[in-house]
Amino acid sequence: MPESFALDGPAIGVFLLVTVAMGGSAAWMTGSGLARGWRPFWHCALALLLIAAVTRFLHYALFEGTLLSGPAYLVDAAFVLAVGAFAYRYTRTGQMTRQYAWLYERTGPLTWRDRRATP
Repeated sequence: MPESFALDGPAIGVFLLVTVAMGGSAAWMTGSGLARGWRPFWHCALALLLIAAVTRFLHYALFEGTLLSGPAYLVDAAFVLAVGAFAYRYTRTGQMTRQYAWLYERTGPLTWRDRRATP
């Protein structure tokens, strides 16, 4: 990314390729994988912050972007954390409602609730 951190012209394409496509897919796989392993969310958050650092490095190494840019890292980290957290919660909801079907029922893509006792 340029020093001014403007997303115009070719910079938007680089952002979409590296952060959205590559970083987003890595974040989805990480969030989903850690949820499937029944790891706590803070493990996922730490891994996602590392993935955000890797996306920043890819901007630098492949497209001559700035490596140590705080605002650019925050944008990458926010996107990667959002995708990873969504994947974690989506996967965990599926786990809880499949593994403990007699206890929980799905109420949405990210939520579940206790099953009501039927008389």
